[in-house]
Amino acid sequence: MPLRVYNTLSRQKEDFQTVEPGRVKMYLCGPTVYKPAHIGHMVGPVIFDTVKRYLTYSGYQVTWVVNITDVDDKLINKARELNTTVDALAKLMTQDYFDNLKTMAVDGIDHFPYATQHIAEMQEIISILIDKGFAYPLNGDVYFECTKDADYGKLSHRSLDEMLAGTRAETLDGKHHPADFALWKGSKPGEPAWDSPWGPGRPGWHIECSAMARKILGDEIDIHGGGLDLMFPHHENELAQSESCTGKPFARYWLHNGLMQASGQAGKVGGGHSKQGDLVADQAAQEANKLAGSKGAASVKELFKNHDPETVRFFLLATHYRSPIDFGDERLAETGKSLEGFYRLFETYERITGKSFYAITPPKTRTEAQGLPSLGSSEFNTELQSLRARFLDSMDDDFNTGGAVGALFDLRKTLNAYIGDNKLDVGTPSPENIAALTAGMTVLKELSQLLGVFREAKTKAGGQDDGLVEGLMQLILQIRADSRKAKNFAVADLIRTKLTELKITVEDRPDKTLWRRG
Repeated sequence: MPLRVYNTLSRQKEDFQTVEPGRVKMYLCGPTVYKPAHIGHMVGPVIFDTVKRYLTYSGYQVTWVVNITDVDDKLINKARELNTTVDALAKLMTQDYFDNLKTMAVDGIDHFPYATQHIAEMQEIISILIDKGFAYPLNGDVYFECTKDADYGKLSHRSLDEMLAGTRAETLDGKHHPADFALWKGSKPGEPAWDSPWGPGRPGWHIECSAMARKILGDEIDIHGGGLDLMFPHHENELAQSESCTGKPFARYWLHNGLMQASGQAGKVGGGHSKQGDLVADQAAQEANKLAGSKGAASVKELFKNHDPETVRFFLLATHYRSPIDFGDERLAETGKSLEGFYRLFETYERITGKSFYAITPPKTRTEAQGLPSLGSSEFNTELQSLRARFLDSMDDDFNTGGAVGALFDLRKTLNAYIGDNKLDVGTPSPENIAALTAGMTVLKELSQLLGVFREAKTKAGGQDDGLVEGLMQLILQIRADSRKAKNFAVADLIRTKLTELKITVEDRPDKTLWRRG
């Protein structure tokens, strides 16, 4: 099936057609770097990293930009609170963000533009908007005049009156309309400032993204992404000022991911968003329950102390990206437990073949995969191809990673059944069986790479004491085996119970006893 994406602008799924054939220009709003990143800051990067992986696999050349907002009211206030400079705080928190992206296996971002490095481009757009009559200077500030933009509100589907309802629109003598927003702000003493035709100041939040996207990707881009909470006012204003400046459509597809919710507080699931207004209702409901640093969300690095980063990434992709994510330690622990089944399968494959699952080289594109030899018309091959097609159909349907994850679990079930039915883990399997199993594991590797998971082997213990831990475990297992042989089942059961409490799993097999963490 052709790739279709849900476009916030049209409120429907559309066939994916790029501005330039074969090329995708994608922009995602990045963080304001004034405090350590929490899990909510990783949702967008993980989702759009997966989007890029899939688009690349589908044959597109993708350029992905994520901005860094390193000048903003929040930064200024936080730096003052910590008695440091805006620049020093921004550098420290930017590095924290980069560290977390690396740990979460988000490595597809091509450009990280900093707002402070693109002041000239912002001033250029502001000057054009003033010349075209879409903006006006006022006492050292510059404002975008919303009423001059005939289709202002087309992204959020709100009128100006609806936008002002329930908001704290800035009132200022001389503003032409309460909804007019700042493109340039005159700086107060002690605040960061740049010279401009309108006096020393700094950019407004919205103009930053317009300028950086235009500088790196051009006047027209293919995908603009971000959290649902950014749809209004940030993306609405970004769209208005960009299109008023260039006279061209700014982004073909606006993709908004659901927000992180405290467990048990998830609002209405996004679903198809088929009716006009659904996104507006979703935005209000999800923002009300959004997990944020101000509501006690721990930093990502604190989260990693209790949960493996691969578990966190898998958890974020287990639902459709437009749905809110019901977050909690118990749900993360459940995800981690479910992944153990994959790790056991990888261990079994290595025992049978003597080769590591992680050493398998999968096809990198859909075209390359189609050229691989099949296993003929066998029932196993038919099931493999059916599950692979189900995974790809899910991803073609608006990047439905939730459906893709379901297909991945069924693929694991099929591979385990093949191993069990053919007794591959007992005795010496035939070359034909090994070839078939390897073909199935290659499909699993191919598809899991699109989600950015199962890229590196997990160590049992880690660190320089691996040999010591392995030796001690073999000693403990030998004592347990001797106890069972002597019918001293109380000791044998006690050993297993205590190992379980230490989160060590023991598996008794016909030929040996295996152990693993988790």
